[in-house]
Amino acid sequence: MAIKKVRRKNVSDEKTEDTPAEAPASAPQDAAQTQEVVVDDSGANAGYANFCRVSSTPEELILDLGLNPTPYATGKVDVKVNQRIILNHFTAKRLWSALSMALQRHEQAFGVLETDVRKRVKAPAVDSPGA
Repeated sequence: MAIKKVRRKNVSDEKTEDTPAEAPASAPQDAAQTQEVVVDDSGANAGYANFCRVSSTPEELILDLGLNPTPYATGKVDVKVNQRIILNHFTAKRLWSALSMALQRHEQAFGVLETDVRKRVKAPAVDSPGA
């Protein structure tokens, strides 16, 4: 079984679904609290996505993930969405922060990531007529 313990600090005025609505009576209201979260990913399904679409309602952020079988194609491309993740905006902001930090570390180690596929594709070498 894959169980991972994660420690994080929650500020008592930030109410989220994983934070109790009220702080314990013995803890001051403005003090940071430490929360231990046990993550059990034994039932998680792994997937791969090279396509992402984000949409939003006033209450939720919707993240559609899928596989684009022809990322270099032009014209109409059909992409099947394999996973839809629905988050509240607070969780989405925490995800944005965590992804941002992870991407910054990756770029510091390996260089800047180019998100425009057309700029990453190298044009085929053309033989010059004089060669």
